Amino acid sequence: MRRRCGFALFALLLATASAYAEALRMAADVWPPFTDARLPGNGLAAELVSTALKRAGHRPEYVEVPWARALRGVQVGDYDLIVNAWYSDERARFGRFSQPYLTNRILFLKRKGSDVDFRTPADLKRYSIAVVRGYSYLPSFDADTSLNKVAVKGFQMAARMLAAGRVQLTLEDDLVARYYLGRELAGIRGQLEFLPRPLSENGLHILVRRSHPRHQQLVDEFNRAMQAMRDDGTYQAIFARHGLPAPERTCCASE
Repeated sequence: MRRRCGFALFALLLATASAYAEALRMAADVWPPFTDARLPGNGLAAELVSTALKRAGHRPEYVEVPWARALRGVQVGDYDLIVNAWYSDERARFGRFSQPYLTNRILFLKRKGSDVDFRTPADLKRYSIAVVRGYSYLPSFDADTSLNKVAVKGFQMAARMLAAGRVQLTLEDDLVARYYLGRELAGIRGQLEFLPRPLSENGLHILVRRSHPRHQQLVDEFNRAMQAMRDDGTYQAIFARHGLPAPERTCCASE
């Protein structure tokens, strides 16, 4: 009887703790495979972040909104954090960045077997490059008007133009490109290949609003939980569930 009572008390304490776990409204825009309500776990990044926050004793609530609204919402307190933010000094003024929990590597793609190469920025001047209209890849690349850049609506169109020989290069985040090449672009996947040298690498962080009374504690708890997920294999298992390779390292740690 004593054992049963003890178990019942323990279960009650767990249920009470769960009921009073802090709700955290986490915002993101549609950016598959990282964040998208149509994907399992709301996307790779959303599932990684949600899992870490749950382990830290919180109750994450995913909200999908346009990017500008997500940024504004963290500034005014509508949301507690952004799931997928690159570091910038401007954002650091109103939010606290976690350590990066994955890395966005912007890679060039070419037609398989072509002699197109990229070793220095000067090499790019020889090629036509499909870029997505409105995207920011790297400030110096974005501002370089000497490059032959062909603006398109999305990566899918850029990849199809590349396969058809209408351009010589395109570029995209490594995992985003692999996501599309494994789905709607599967028919041309064998015609394209990645160049090994990245144009840029950016750490992906959560960004917690500084107006939250425990913003530093939330970031510290998240960092510890994410490291524990790497150590016990949960991190790698989440990547595997999304059909993507887990990275060996991250980059670009901020404050």
